[in-house]
Order: sequence, then structure tokens, then C-alpha cells
Amino acid sequence: MSAFDVAMLAVVVLLAVVVVGAVVVGARTLRQIRTMPSAPLPEDPAFIAEKDRQEQSLAALRSAADEANSTVDVAKSAAAAARAEAAAAKAEANAARAEAKRVLEAARVEADTVLERAHRQAEADAEEVRAAARRSGEREVALLASTTREQAVEVERRAQRMDERERLHTEEVERLAERERQLTAANAALAAREAALAERETALAEAEQQRRRELERIAGLTADAARSELIESIETQAKREAALLVRDIESDARETADQRARHIVVDAIQRVASEQTAESVVSVLHLPGDEMKGRIIGREGRNIRAFESVTGVNLIIDDTPEAVLLSCFDPVRREVGRLTLEKLVLDGRIHPHRIEEVYDLARQEVEQLCQRAAEDALVEVGITEIHPELVSLLGRLRYRTSYGQNVLKHLVETAHIAGIMAAELRLDAPTIKRCAFLHDIGKALTHEVEGSHAIIGADLARKYGESEEVVHAIEAHHNEVPPQTIEAVLTQASDACSGGRPGARRESLEAYVKRLERIEEIAAGKLGVEKVFAMQAGREIRVMVKPDDVDDIGAAVLARDVAKQIEEELTYPGQIRVTVVRESRVTEIAR
Repeated sequence: MSAFDVAMLAVVVLLAVVVVGAVVVGARTLRQIRTMPSAPLPEDPAFIAEKDRQEQSLAALRSAADEANSTVDVAKSAAAAARAEAAAAKAEANAARAEAKRVLEAARVEADTVLERAHRQAEADAEEVRAAARRSGEREVALLASTTREQAVEVERRAQRMDERERLHTEEVERLAERERQLTAANAALAAREAALAERETALAEAEQQRRRELERIAGLTADAARSELIESIETQAKREAALLVRDIESDARETADQRARHIVVDAIQRVASEQTAESVVSVLHLPGDEMKGRIIGREGRNIRAFESVTGVNLIIDDTPEAVLLSCFDPVRREVGRLTLEKLVLDGRIHPHRIEEVYDLARQEVEQLCQRAAEDALVEVGITEIHPELVSLLGRLRYRTSYGQNVLKHLVETAHIAGIMAAELRLDAPTIKRCAFLHDIGKALTHEVEGSHAIIGADLARKYGESEEVVHAIEAHHNEVPPQTIEAVLTQASDACSGGRPGARRESLEAYVKRLERIEEIAAGKLGVEKVFAMQAGREIRVMVKPDDVDDIGAAVLARDVAKQIEEELTYPGQIRVTVVRESRVTEIAR
């Protein structure tokens, strides 16, 4: 039933209720009229008025009933029209349903068509994807084949290198065997020569005895009598000269005594001062295997980038088997990076987040090691009162080197040398030891602050409350500031003694070779020199001269000139011995 039908039904019901109500009211009024007295007084106005009113009400009810009947008729006609309209609407709805069913069928057919077309397109796309995958697989197979061939070539190349090394080793063994045979022959020849020399010495001794007997016969004195007379004459003259010398020395010693002795000792020690040093900037970490290099690099290099950004240390991975290089000018930061990578390799888990965690642990461990090293050095030297910041900076020198010499150990050694010299000279030993121990404190900040480490160290000492004697000794130990106190001069001398002793430091191969070449050039440039040999790592030089051009006195002069020129032109630790060899050879042919 449509909404219109419901509305019309409601109107009809409402009108029926109104009509029923009007009928009930009319019936009640008629009942009241019948119940009134039968013979009312005609002249009663109230009765007349009531009767008129009731008649009017009855007329009104009749008119209302008539209107209700007409309304019911209109409603019935409207309901009939509504039913007709509803029938038409139902017919239209049936037509619409038929049309919708037709459209639905058409849509279903169209959908089937589209679905079939989509299936065909999907099969075509799948075929293209399979073809692309097949081509990609073929490319991967070709790439793997080329990689395999390259690896085979590399293996063959390594095998060739191993064969070459084996061949060179075999040749070296043969050369050593030949050299051993030559040495055996040379030893045999040397033994024969020693026997001939022994016979010759015996003959010379006999000739010397015969000559002495002839001289004794001519002089009329025996050798012992002549020696006694000569010794007595020389002894008398030596005693007189010694007495005069002793008197002069005692007189001079009384005048200059302690002050002159101090300056002589200090000046003599100061002459061996050496220059400032360079340091190593690369650390090597050995790996358990070459496959670990790939894990250190990570996918697309993310691990090595994370490591370098977190630690500030450059990681160098090359063809060196089972080893990587860590490069950084800050030795403490380089040690933290080395310890971090070592822990990561031992742990096996290498990724950016793990790198940050291990770096924090390694940094704390290195700081503890530095602090402990500085405290041990202070205890060994005997210094107690020092600023905590200076202790931290001293700990950083545990990883600082100078020509291969550890700077913290160098400071301890320098302090001991300075203390011994101060005690010998009767000076303030604790102050001088403090100056010598702190003289290289600036090297802890040379990678962070510009300037000489002597000036940097003096600024640090002044900042943290050290005395002016200590500050001046630090800034003057490399002559950036002229030394003005005995503490500064002794600091220079003890620093030179520690760094210049044999074996304390190493120098670069290039500087070492240049020094040896220059030493040989200096000696070879002199007149009468035939050959020059630099021996014992440049600490001894042997000069072979021509015996016809250089006599014995000239050999001594030549040795002195070469030594003097080396002192003036070269810088070197320790000392260099110059030996001039003048060899006379006489050759005769026995026929």
C-alpha cells in the first residue's frame, strides 16, 4: 500500500469518527427532549428558549451529518481515484522492474565481457613479467659466470705470483750457498795470511832484538839504563810543571768555584739538543678473515659510513689480507676508533646502532686508561699537587708518539734525568723535575689548537696555576722564547738527553736515506778520498784514502774536517764516528 492510500484511509476514518460523534450527540439531545414534562407552560420563556436552542442544535447536527456524508462520498471517490493511481503506479513499477531486469542483464553481460578482457590482459602482463624475469635471470647467470671467470683468473695470477716467489726464494738460497762457499774460501785464505804474518812478526822481533843489541854496543849503555836515565829526567820536569799547574788550578777554582762549574756542566749538556718530532697517524687492526671486511662495509657501505661519522676516524679497507687501517691525526680518537672496531669484530654484530653503543663503551674505557696512566706517571715521578685538567691532558699523551717514542714515557724519563742533574748541581730538584715533566704537555692539544706545542703548553700551565718558573721552562724548551733561568736550560738538556739517546726514536725512511747520502757526499768531496762507507745505521763512517795522496797527519786532519762539517750541516741523534783508513800495499812478483 502506497503512502497516498494510507493518507486517504486516515481521512475516511477521521470523518467516520466525526459522524458517529454527531449522531451520538443528536441522540442524547432527543432523549433529553422526551424526558421533559409533557405539558409545559406555553408561556414559559425559558422553556421556549431551550426548545429553540435544541432545535437549532438538531438542525446543526443534521447539516453536519449531511456534510459528513458528502465528505465520505468525496473521500470514497478520492479513494477510488487513489486506487486507480495506485494501480497505474503498480503498472509503472512492474514496467520499471522489467526495465531494471533488462538493464541488469545487459550490465551482467557487459561485466562478463570486461572480466574476460581483464583476464586476457592479465595473462598478457603475466607473460611479459615472466619474459622479463627470464631475461633478468639470464643476465644474473651471465654476471655470475663473468665473476667466476674473473676469480679464476685472479687465482691463477696468485698462483703465478707464488711460483715467482718460490723461484726467487730458490735463487736466494743458491746465492746464500755460494756466498757461504766464498766465505769458507776467504776464511782459509785469511788463516794462511795470519800464519804468514805470524812468521813475519817473529822475524821482525828477531831483527829488533839484534838492532837493540847493536845500539847498546855503540852507545855503551844498556836499554834499561838508558830508559831509567830518560824517565828520571822527564819525571823531574813533569813534577815541576805539575806543581805550577796545580797552583794555577787551585787559584782559579777558588775564584770561580760553584758558579763556573754549574755553567760548564749545563753548557756541555745543552749542546746535544735535538729538534721536535713527527708522529704516526695510522693504526692497523688484524681481522680473523677477509669475509669480515664485507660485514664491516655493510650493505651499500652504510656500516663504514656510520663508523666514520660516529668515531671521526677514517677506515681504509684495501687488498691487505686480513687487516684494515684506521687513519686519524688525533691519537686518542684513533685509539677509541681502533678499540671500537676491535670490539665490533669480536662481537660479530655490526650495524649503525651497535656502532654507537660500542663507541660509547670504548670512549669510556680509553678515558679510564688515560687517567690511570697519568696517575701512574705522577706517582713514578713523585709529583702530587697538580690540577685535575692537567692530569687528564697528561693521560692523553699515553697514545701520542714522537719519532716512535711514547711522549708520556719520554716525560717520565726527562723528569728523572732533570732531577739527577739538579741534585748533582745542588739546585731545587722538585721544581726542575716538575718543569721537565710538564714541558711537552702542549702536545696533547696540538691537533685541536694552532701553534707550537711549547707555547700551547705554557698557556695551559699558566691557566691551571703553575709557577712562572715552570711556565718559562715549558715555553723556552724549543727556543721559541730565549731561556732565562737555570730551570729552562736544564729542561732543554734533559729533553735532549731523553730524545737523543740511541734507540729512543726512529725517523722516517726518507730522512734516514737523505742523511746517509749527505754523510757520504761530505766525506767523498775531500781530496785524496777513494771510497766512503756509512755503517751502523749512519752512526759510523769509514773513509778509505789513497796512501800516496794522504799521509798519516793528513788522515787525522781529514777526519777532523769531516766530523766538523757533519756537525755543522746535519741534525742527528747521538753521535757519528769518523774513521779514516790509510792502507799501504807493496806488490812484488816472484819469477
